[in-house]
Amino acid sequence: MARHIDPKCRLCRREGVKLYLKGYRCETAKCSIAKRRGVPGGRMSKRVRKLSSYGIHFREKQKLKRFYGVFEKQFRNYYYKAERKEGNTGENLLILLERRLDNVLYHFGYGHSRSHTRQVINHGHITVNGRKVDIPSFLVKQGDVIKPINKENDINMIKMNVESNKNRKQPSWLDLADDGLDARVLQLPNRDEISIDIQEQLVVELCSK
Repeated sequence: MARHIDPKCRLCRREGVKLYLKGYRCETAKCSIAKRRGVPGGRMSKRVRKLSSYGIHFREKQKLKRFYGVFEKQFRNYYYKAERKEGNTGENLLILLERRLDNVLYHFGYGHSRSHTRQVINHGHITVNGRKVDIPSFLVKQGDVIKPINKENDINMIKMNVESNKNRKQPSWLDLADDGLDARVLQLPNRDEISIDIQEQLVVELCSK
């Protein structure tokens, strides 16, 4: 399975925004965006160049990919699905990415970051509607019930993660029970409930070429 091995803080600096790739560290003074604002990551980090029209479109796409932790082939597949759906292609794309199981678990606080929730899923700790799911890209549907697998160690781990992330703002389309275990998808998200600061139309213009 492919995975990102680049320094995560460098990715945030390259896009110029917080992508929350390190979870709660991004909310502290240790966040590299706060310390080195305006300095992109990379070997030539001090050479800030004016972006071309293509560069602006490309950076928006990279920002979206890195925020949700997907690679180019996965991203293209999401784009083709979004294009075939009725409605605005950009909004359809964002909603598909938002419905990924690793992203949903991040909102619930089951992990400190999206990469952490991917690890939780890959290790077989999660069930959806009573069936074990170990695919982070699994798309949730309205009415889905998500719980940790019925083992004491797994339940304790999830409870500890939820408690440490209890201050995370949870979108209205999701619901987490007071015990931190019974998580439900109340409805599918809409554009207003997606927190990433992205101009999705620029991404669509680039991918449609």
